[in-house]
Amino acid sequence: MIHEVDEVLKGLLKGGALAGSGVEVSLDAPTRDWAARRNAPTLNAYLYDIREEVSRRERGTVAVTDDTGQVVRRRNPPRWFRLSYLLTAWTRQPQDEHRLLSAALATLLPREVLPPAELPPALSALGLSVTLSVAGTQTESRSLAEIWSALGGELKPSLDLVALVPFPSYPEYDAGPPVTEGAVVRVRSVDGVQDGTRAHRPHHIEGGRPTR
Repeated sequence: MIHEVDEVLKGLLKGGALAGSGVEVSLDAPTRDWAARRNAPTLNAYLYDIREEVSRRERGTVAVTDDTGQVVRRRNPPRWFRLSYLLTAWTRQPQDEHRLLSAALATLLPREVLPPAELPPALSALGLSVTLSVAGTQTESRSLAEIWSALGGELKPSLDLVALVPFPSYPEYDAGPPVTEGAVVRVRSVDGVQDGTRAHRPHHIEGGRPTR
């Protein structure tokens, strides 16, 4: 799923205010060696942190229905994860980098919610939206200074881009057929011969559940 989110973000950053600009979008770690090889204006979206959004964890199972509304499968509810990206601009002049960051903001701010129809098939199949937040308050335990120190580079202006993404939680299994009749009790005599008496309990079915 992570690679699919990468592709969604690349598609967003290449469009909007940056459409037709020729700006490259990279997902590589922005190390010194990487920066030295840049020969074109580039936006870099570096995935530096992955954490589960524990507050959104659910228990139980989720029903999967067919076109008629019949429950055909059951699966565990999805788990939600925060994918945090460090978004930076790389050009020869600081002013140009600031323009690229402004264009990235203008592109991402209107796209805070990505509906299932705009997501790759594996994500779209969950029927859930992906939410984006940009330049918000950093909540991860790693500070930006620590990230840049680990990358071996100097601190640059950046945008913190966070995608909240549902991940499928397996397994998924077929559901049994719905209950259509009440329980049946068959009575046998002492010698083991069935006497043909049938007692139906309960007498009525409502909404797939037996009632008396």
